[in-house]
Amino acid sequence: MADGSAVVMLEAPELGGHALLAIDTALGTSVALGCRGRVHVAASDDPRGHSEAIGGLLEEVFRASGASPRSVTGVVAGVGPGPFTGLRVGIAAAHAFALGRGVPLLPLHGHEGVALDALEGTALTGVRVVQDAKRRELFVSEYAGLDWAGIPIRESDPLLLARADYEERANDVWPDRIPAAALVRLAARRLASGRGFEPDRAVYLRAPDVAQPGAPKRVSR
Repeated sequence: MADGSAVVMLEAPELGGHALLAIDTALGTSVALGCRGRVHVAASDDPRGHSEAIGGLLEEVFRASGASPRSVTGVVAGVGPGPFTGLRVGIAAAHAFALGRGVPLLPLHGHEGVALDALEGTALTGVRVVQDAKRRELFVSEYAGLDWAGIPIRESDPLLLARADYEERANDVWPDRIPAAALVRLAARRLASGRGFEPDRAVYLRAPDVAQPGAPKRVSR
């Protein structure tokens, strides 16, 4: 198991008959499997070893839950915001699992899961999720409470903010990792309420480090 940590189990009555797998690599690597009213979570905080960690984490949650990969009815992909190199690993893994099982891909913003954990069961009426984006920048999203379905109400889409322009607020939340268990629960609530999911594309908010080479320059004679 990555980082030597044990699988964590949480109650999730909203799952109903769904068996949902969530994968996120925006901050470390987090995997969750929700089935039979419970969510099993395994995670690694290694900021770089996503590819190395993800297979073992998947194995751990299936073993802990006693469920088979064949039982999965949907795959939740954490689509960011996050860095290009890390984020694409989890999205590719979610795509591969969903395609192999022939089940829907359910893309969600990772910050929505952070907001759910921060808002549920508290008196907070809003929260701002602030994530280190490196390069002296931050990924920022704002949410205003929970709606009737228990889903965070998004006040602003994720944006990229220069750290020099950041002004601290009392309701700021800085996640250490994206909570895959919360993504499972959000997906179940969205399915139950007929709510849609995010577009199937990564939320990088900045250009990738690696760019396609341009056309060769023509040399005049």
